[in-house]
Amino acid sequence: MRALLRHHHRTFFVAVGGAAVFAACTVYSAVVVRMITDEVIDPRFRKGSVASGKVVVVLGTLILLGCVRAAGVVVRRTFAGRTQWRAAESISAEVIDRLSEQAVPWHRSQSTGDLITRAGVDAEAATAVLSPLPFASGVVVLVGLSSVLLVTTDLWLGLAAVAVFPVLIVVSVRYQLRVEAYYDTAQDELGRLSAAVHESFDGVAVVKSFGAERRETERLALIASRLREARLGAVRLRSTFEALLDALPTVVNILLLVGGAYRVRAGAMTVGELTSFIYLFTLLVFPLRLIGYTLSEVPHSLAGWNRIRALLDQPVAPDPAGTLLRGVGRDIRVAQLHFAHDGEREVLAGVDAVIEGGRTTAIVGATGSGKTTLLHLIAGLIPAGRGTITVPTGGIRLVFQEPFLLATTIRENVTMGENIAEDAIDAALAVAEAGFILDLPDGLDTEVGERGVSLSGGQRQRLALARALVRRPAVLLLDDTTSALDPSTEAKVLANLRAALADTTVVVVASRPSTISLADDVLFLDGGVVAAHGRHDDLLQSVPGYRRLIEAFEHDRAALDADVGADETSGGAS
Repeated sequence: MRALLRHHHRTFFVAVGGAAVFAACTVYSAVVVRMITDEVIDPRFRKGSVASGKVVVVLGTLILLGCVRAAGVVVRRTFAGRTQWRAAESISAEVIDRLSEQAVPWHRSQSTGDLITRAGVDAEAATAVLSPLPFASGVVVLVGLSSVLLVTTDLWLGLAAVAVFPVLIVVSVRYQLRVEAYYDTAQDELGRLSAAVHESFDGVAVVKSFGAERRETERLALIASRLREARLGAVRLRSTFEALLDALPTVVNILLLVGGAYRVRAGAMTVGELTSFIYLFTLLVFPLRLIGYTLSEVPHSLAGWNRIRALLDQPVAPDPAGTLLRGVGRDIRVAQLHFAHDGEREVLAGVDAVIEGGRTTAIVGATGSGKTTLLHLIAGLIPAGRGTITVPTGGIRLVFQEPFLLATTIRENVTMGENIAEDAIDAALAVAEAGFILDLPDGLDTEVGERGVSLSGGQRQRLALARALVRRPAVLLLDDTTSALDPSTEAKVLANLRAALADTTVVVVASRPSTISLADDVLFLDGGVVAAHGRHDDLLQSVPGYRRLIEAFEHDRAALDADVGADETSGGAS
């Protein structure tokens, strides 16, 4: 509770104050009911008259108490709601800040859906107890004052009435201990379900392509069934608990009424005192239920809070970008670089290379040779096992083969919220050969849909390239970024890069012979090391392994072109 309220204790205690005012007025209203019975109603029946002034004073007091009670309720509800939602906002912001602090390797080990659940559903669950808590604290005041008034009104009936309070507390505590396990399980299953749903919808194209809808439905249904069982277990326990909360005070109230009638006949109590006694105990029944409700919310909130704490208590993973050394010149220097994925064999086993600044270098190698891994290491996205990487001072921008676009406008996808001049945007789009934007209905303000679904693969790649170019990076890393472009457009893009970024070091992972031939030099990876480094034509002549790889690339490209041509011919004939 201290952690939830550390930024919002003022609004919380205002709500508690409103609840305390309500409690005090509730108890005093029972005193006024006794005065009305003994000093107004009873004299009127016995004597036939009562002073008008007495009626005005007593009823005026009752009305005033009602207004003050109403004001207490308004204050309590208003400020309890503010406390709950402000606390939820603070916790969600804290979770999002922590997610922003974590490095890329940490995020790759997490489930996106589960992280979304912790920032949203778990934050709301953790703060759910804050809404009823001020009323519950007011009930504690109400029970304390009522106990004193009940016992002083009639000792034996008072003790009998007060005895029900600890019984209700014991029942509530036992309920809380038993229901806690159900809420913990339900909250965990909710996180798993959110992660599975996010994954399933994220890969909807794959699911439909392979006809795996039934398999996905069964997978989600299994998780949902475990969530349902946990929720139903909590509901069954809660229904029994609430039935006891209803039954126990009602039975006690009947017994108090019977016992009070005997006390009045014996002359130990007046009718007004018995009326006040029963009235006060009846008023306590609902607030006592609220204590049970608050206690029933505690396990739910605690389950959400524990999941949030499990996330916030994780140390911030060191940013791999912090291990990059900053050099004086424009060159990229890699020395004895080693890297292995999760303890598997080394992908890079001692890479040594100097990539000259202001030039375009192609990284070439067979599948699994570590080309993309090397790019990610230079970009500072993953940490090296051993070795050093020295990069120029200035920004490093990596453009992925599969570009990610936000479901917003082209302008916002290029600027990413930064205030970038219009001519800089136009220049970046021109270099990326993204003139297709002029043909779109709203130009730069065209909405591209989720992940840029309204654009083709080549258009998305060119927009992602423009997003990197508009920031004038010192190092531009392209991970097969132009793979979706036709050779002619690709050649134009690379020529534009060379002309517009004379001072920028460009490193390209490429598998097209046409792309490789346009680079100034080639870094050939084989067996986890740099097997050769030089001009494309020279390597073709002097390195047999490189020549065989390029021939294989050309053969694959020719076969692909032949398949495309056959498909087009077949389509035309039909």
